Amino acid sequence: QVQLVESGGGLVQAGGSLRLSCAASGRTFRVYAMDWFRQAPGKEREFVAAVSGTGFTIYYADSVKGRFAISRDNAKNTVYLQMNSLKPEDTAVYYCAAARRIATDVKDMDHWGKGTLVTVSS
Repeated sequence: QVQLVESGGGLVQAGGSLRLSCAASGRTFRVYAMDWFRQAPGKEREFVAAVSGTGFTIYYADSVKGRFAISRDNAKNTVYLQMNSLKPEDTAVYYCAAARRIATDVKDMDHWGKGTLVTVSS
């Protein structure tokens, strides 16, 4: 069983930056692809970014490409999401997820964190 705990959310002005972290329990972290999803009020949960277990394969949603960067440190069992040039429409609860194979669909995730709130003011 993998437990995921997100941190790093908060309030930031438009154009600012935040770095989210997701710490994973267990000794099998490196076998999992790791994803970030987000869910804004009244909207469905949507894919943000994914990184393979080795870190060599990375996917981004078009809406964050060029502004967000996903990375992982397998020695620390942690995945990161560096968010730059933030916009009010990035406001959402951000969730970390783990999957046995790299994927971008909610239904393909095996484990979820509880989320961290990011609020971007205009």
